Amino acid sequence: MCKLLAFSGSLRQHSYNHSIVVAASEGARAAGCKVTIVHLNDFKAPLFSEDDEAVSGIPDGAKKLKTLMMEHDGFLIATPEYNSSYSAALKNAIDWASRMEDGEKPLQAFKGKTAVIMAASPGALGGIRALAALRTLLANIGMYVHPAQQAIGKVSGLVDTSGKVVDEATLKKLHALGKQSVTYTNALKNG
Repeated sequence: MCKLLAFSGSLRQHSYNHSIVVAASEGARAAGCKVTIVHLNDFKAPLFSEDDEAVSGIPDGAKKLKTLMMEHDGFLIATPEYNSSYSAALKNAIDWASRMEDGEKPLQAFKGKTAVIMAASPGALGGIRALAALRTLLANIGMYVHPAQQAIGKVSGLVDTSGKVVDEATLKKLHALGKQSVTYTNALKNG
């Protein structure tokens, strides 16, 4: 059984991006994959600095997230779009998780794993510009980024007050993306 780690690059409590990654996770679970959904807020770390790392090592929150990443075969990632790119919180989490510790291989949390990416925004473009930048970053650290992605525009009208995606067409797209992540991950995992 494949194992996917699902998270959003948003630190906002009622994040639309968390809502869509949960919906995609439902599709992955329905396809037979074990999915762990986490919040970056539970793994906060200061802005990455080699000087801080030299003095204090990798922060506990970043270590815990990196351990989770290493335990999974791939990731479902949703990112908000901030100034035409992915969030600083997402980049910081990736930067810390990329740091090699004793007994690890370079980029062990990422190399050879799959990533399926998505974005949501109240705007019409749905965060599509952030996905191009995120795809480049993930590929450069050795991940296999699935060609399919979703940018969900005008998302505020597609979720209910609890943050659950309720629009049927959107749910269908996100469930399909989750199922594709399982097929993709299993194909790479089983060679």
